Amino acid sequence: MRARDITMGAAAIDLLRKRPDQHKYDHGHAVVFSGGMGRTGAARLAARAALRIGAGLVTIAVPSDALAEVAGQVTSIMVREVSDDADLLTDRRINAVCIGPGFGVGAGCRAAVARALGGTRGVVLDADALTSFAEDPEELFAMTRDARAVLTPHAGEFARLFPDLGADLSGAVAAAKRAGCVVLLKGDATAVASPDGRSGVHNGNGLRAAPWLATAGSGDVLAGMITGLMARGTEAFEAACCAVWLHAECGRIAGPGLIAEDLPEILPEVFRQLRV
Repeated sequence: MRARDITMGAAAIDLLRKRPDQHKYDHGHAVVFSGGMGRTGAARLAARAALRIGAGLVTIAVPSDALAEVAGQVTSIMVREVSDDADLLTDRRINAVCIGPGFGVGAGCRAAVARALGGTRGVVLDADALTSFAEDPEELFAMTRDARAVLTPHAGEFARLFPDLGADLSGAVAAAKRAGCVVLLKGDATAVASPDGRSGVHNGNGLRAAPWLATAGSGDVLAGMITGLMARGTEAFEAACCAVWLHAECGRIAGPGLIAEDLPEILPEVFRQLRV
């Protein structure tokens, strides 16, 4: 199966640029949903990445028991206490949502996913948002078909949602058609596939190797990068491809000793190298 190599060509680089006549609201408002007290770190990582990649505003939606925990650790990221996300998601200015990092597995997560997918906004589903549908993947696919959504499973999560498919490029392509949305299958060769047949592979071996990305929180940062790009209006497949390349480049620059918190802070250096 042939797929494009995921690189940062001129068109991809142009997605990252901001014009001098634009203001923050022109670059979208992303929301990352957080888990409860003691489980907020993943959401904070994703939110930081969304802001660093250029979203105009980023809010972490937090249950009341975790409000102080999150508010005491963020500054430029906004915090909103939510007991029910329904009111928050009626705000049309929120055009990208990330659910899954540290959220918790179960009925509450499934309900939040359903509400998030009930509109035209971009939606990134990672980690717990995927595992919550392991017993009934078709329930998820009924909502993601034709949605502006990206699923970001690693091999284990992929196997739970698509048990009959191989965790490789051909499997990702088949998964995207079944789910009706973009599927990003994480691994040393990360595959990105769209239901319209487009696909791409980022080969994380050889000169592009960044083995230090195999660390807790790295995937949360990737989810946040995609969310931030979608908030800025980038189409789902291109947002996923662009984020995969940038994520790996940050890992390569950081090198040994990398922890997930480092990745968003390296983005400005990568942007300078790309002359964004």
